[in-house]
Order: sequence, then C-alpha cells, then structure tokens
Amino acid sequence: MTPAPLTEDGPVTTVGPRRTEPPTPVGGPAPTAAPVHRESARPRRTRQRHRPLWMLVPGGLLTLVVIVVPLLTAGYISLLDLDQYSIRQWVGAPFVALDNYVEAVRASHLPHAIGVSLGYALLATLLTLPLGVAAALATHDRFRGRALVRSIFLIPYVLPAFVVGTVWRIILQPDGVANAVLGQLGFAPGLWLNGPRSFWALVIVQVWTAWPLVYLLAVSGLHTVDPVVHEAAALDGAGWWARLRYVIGPYLRGPVSLALVISFLHHVNNFTLPFVLFGVPAPRDVEVLPVLTYVESFQNFRFGLSAAMAVLSLVLVAIPIAVYLRAVRLDTGDEGRNP
Repeated sequence: MTPAPLTEDGPVTTVGPRRTEPPTPVGGPAPTAAPVHRESARPRRTRQRHRPLWMLVPGGLLTLVVIVVPLLTAGYISLLDLDQYSIRQWVGAPFVALDNYVEAVRASHLPHAIGVSLGYALLATLLTLPLGVAAALATHDRFRGRALVRSIFLIPYVLPAFVVGTVWRIILQPDGVANAVLGQLGFAPGLWLNGPRSFWALVIVQVWTAWPLVYLLAVSGLHTVDPVVHEAAALDGAGWWARLRYVIGPYLRGPVSLALVISFLHHVNNFTLPFVLFGVPAPRDVEVLPVLTYVESFQNFRFGLSAAMAVLSLVLVAIPIAVYLRAVRLDTGDEGRNP
C-alpha cells in the first residue's frame, strides 16, 4: 500500500477519482465558442414562437372569404327592404332594421315551417339509427358476398337527391307501385304527394336515403372493437345483449353520435328532395324551411325577408352543433385538457 504524501498541514487524502485535464488537440488548442448575446437570441425565440400563427394566414383568409363575408352579407341583406325592384342596387335599398325578422316570426309561415322541419328531421334521424346499426352488425362478421352486400347498402346514399326524388315521386303516384302493394296487402290506397300523408311520405323517403350514413359510421366504429374484449366477454358468459350494450356500445357511441348530428342537420337543410318530390308550392304538411325560403326569394321576390329566414335557420342548426361540440369536449376528460 502506497502511503499518502505528507505536507506541512499533514497527509493529503484523496476522495474520488482524480480530475484529468482534457487532451490538447493536434494543431493547437480548440477554438472557443463565440459568445451568445441574449439580445440576439430573444428575437429569434419570438420569431419561432410566432411562426405557426403566420402559417394559419391562408386558412384564415379562406375562412374569411368563404364563410365570414357571405354571412355578413346575408345579415346585412336581412336588414333591407329588398325586392325585385331594388335588387339591382341593393346597397341603396331602404334600411328596415329588424322588421324582416318580426315579419318572419309573426306574419309568415316560418313557425309552421320550423315545426315541420324539426318534426320530420327528428323522426327521420331516430328511424335511421336502428336501421344503420343493425345493418352494420349484420355485415360485421365475414361471410361470402359481404362486399357485394355492403355495396348494395350504399346505393341509396350515393344516388343523387334529384334521382331519388324522381323515382319515389313515380312510386308514390295514386296509381303507382306503393298504392298497388298496399291494395294487395288489404290497406286502402291514398294520396301520398298531397294531404296529411305527404309528411309521412317525406319521412319514409328521407329515411331510405339517409340510413347508409349511420351504417357507414357504425361499421367504422365496429372495426375499432378489440377482439380480445370480445373473447373476454365470451369467457365471462356475457350474452348477445350484454356484449352489445357493454362491449360494442362504447365503441359505437362516438361514430353514431356524429352520424346522428350530421343526419339531423342534413334533414333540416335538405331542399332538393322535398322540392323534387312535391314541387313548389309544396303542400302545407311538407312546407319545410328551405322550401319556404326559396318561395319567398324566387317566387315572391322578398329577398330581405328570405335572408332573415335564412339567418334564423342558421341559428336553428347551430344549436345541435354546439350541443355536440360541448359533449365531445366533455367526453375528452383529463386527457383532453391542456397541460
């Protein structure tokens, strides 16, 4: 054992490894790094922090041109007394403030049209739910010809609304296929394109057209179900209903909710199908909001009044969107919060 070196103050004790000087590189000492000035680094960090905001400029301009400007224009037109005589110089049309909104609510068919639109849209949305989910569950397992069956299911959704309305208008004629089938089954035929039955005719045709959307999103939700969960539920002895409610249901809740919101908004704003199916002027039982707005614009030439109706319909459709966005934000829980 080598003894510790002695000094005037006593022996020197060494704790830990001795520090060694870094080797001198060949060719002389390494150049020292240039000093970083804080005054020059701070603006660089500021520019980097603001860079994403500049990247949003194209999207902001597109939103401004496509959404904000037309919305403000419609809002301004709704405050004018605009008709076929003043449409060429609509900027100088008489300003009537909220008179168009008051007339739309009190002296027009707007409340009746809102009731018809909401009623038929709600019925059509609720009826498409079991059809879409049942079709998705029926075609989820593999079987021969599944791709063909899925393609057939999508036909009503991919057909243009004009074609759907024309075909069903022929079917629902007094001497059409619908009344012939009802007569064979023992039911009394009737008028489907006029009178009280026209409301149910619109609901039936809308359901026939819209249920594939729920089917598509339900199929996408079924693909996210973990097979291990299915096996665990089967080992636990869960029945068909229990697995549908507690295993498959949570996976379908998000896609199906989105499908219902989209379907409802589409039904409320649907113009082509009622227009082709019943014509203009539509029967009072199917006088939906888009058709009423069209009649006030292009038949009665009350452009200011129709703009007020359009703004009110926009407020109407914004309610379910706000409810859905609120529900989605609440559903994120702690994971959706910002750190």
